[in-house]
Amino acid sequence: MPTGRISKRSVDAFSCELGKDRSFLWDTGLSGFGVCAYPGGKKTYVAQFRKDGRSRRVVVGDHGRLTPDQARSLALVMLGDVEQGADPVEQRRAGRAVPTLQSVADDYLRLHVALKRKGRTEAEYRRIFAICISPTLGSKRVTDVSRAEVAKLHADLSGTPHQANRALALISAIWNWAARRGEVHRDQNPTSNIEKYREAKRDRFLTSAEFARLGDVLREAETIGLQWTVDETKPTAKHAAKDMNRRTVIDPHAAAAIRLLILTGARLKEILNAHWSEVDLERGILFLRDSKTGKKPVYLSAAAQAVLAAVPRVDGNPYIIPGKNPAAPRADLNNPWSSVRRAAGLDGVRVHDLRHTFASIGAGAALGLPVIGKLLGHSQSATTQRYAHLDVDPLRRAVDTIGSTISAAMTRNIGANVTPIKGNKHA
Repeated sequence: MPTGRISKRSVDAFSCELGKDRSFLWDTGLSGFGVCAYPGGKKTYVAQFRKDGRSRRVVVGDHGRLTPDQARSLALVMLGDVEQGADPVEQRRAGRAVPTLQSVADDYLRLHVALKRKGRTEAEYRRIFAICISPTLGSKRVTDVSRAEVAKLHADLSGTPHQANRALALISAIWNWAARRGEVHRDQNPTSNIEKYREAKRDRFLTSAEFARLGDVLREAETIGLQWTVDETKPTAKHAAKDMNRRTVIDPHAAAAIRLLILTGARLKEILNAHWSEVDLERGILFLRDSKTGKKPVYLSAAAQAVLAAVPRVDGNPYIIPGKNPAAPRADLNNPWSSVRRAAGLDGVRVHDLRHTFASIGAGAALGLPVIGKLLGHSQSATTQRYAHLDVDPLRRAVDTIGSTISAAMTRNIGANVTPIKGNKHA
């Protein structure tokens, strides 16, 4: 077996013997350190040792990527570890068995999220991982994902704070799930101590004047239709309909869906996916079989019941808001809501803002946050706390009482029910 001082010159000159699948050149300076040459020209540095009576060999690295001196230093460390009882071969095998973050995420989504979360939640998690996490961290072994790498990923997404925070939360959830399975250590979670970005809450509540405009537009939309405009500067404008005919009547089911969203505070999909069989008009409740928080009653006011009573039913379709396909619900309200919103001058108002407005009216009327939470179907009381600043009763009653008393006294309103102001006789 050839031996000699392994150097760049000797390694470059070394080649695989004809007819063999590999040949070795062993270093005369470090026992167990060598270079292996293959018929195709590839050369790798190796370290050979005996463990438990067996001769074992481990690859140190490829020639070209490592210099002979670098490879010798690495081999020296490996062989020294063997003297301390380590087995580099078993360490390599164990290392290859560690799954990548992508693999752990796939298991988490398949074995946990798909079984215990809503389909939309699973789809959103998959979207976030594919777009934000996988490109940079997906191929790394899960135990090799460092806090510095996660912090950099979070910083790179700073232009979209909400998405950056969701990506951070997803990595943390994947890690904690893997920790429960014994694949990683919980206290080594790479997201710990990474501060999330502040997210501006976008609460938009409709005013009485805006509700009035919205009601007018809805009535116009489902009767004579909403006016649509034509760019008269375009060549095709001459073929467009005359002004009097430039109107679009929206589907009555879409109009009903918008009204039900306004009057119930329900989520969009809760209304679109509701079945007629779930309606109990005698008790004024829409019993949803499924929602974001599971089974849920949607309480129907007299106004909401009147809307339901006027909704035309479609034979063979069990949904209150049917879609174009038989036996299927309407997919969304994007087009009708955009038209109605534009006509009512409600630029920027989302469908979900109707739910916020429903809650804000209840809070402003001092109905109490627990009641509002039940109406909205919140599973956690903390979710309803976002409306706490609107629930000012009894402070509102107190300030109104004080204000009216002072005002009546100052205007000498004899007929008013004035509470005497007790002054300081020494003032």
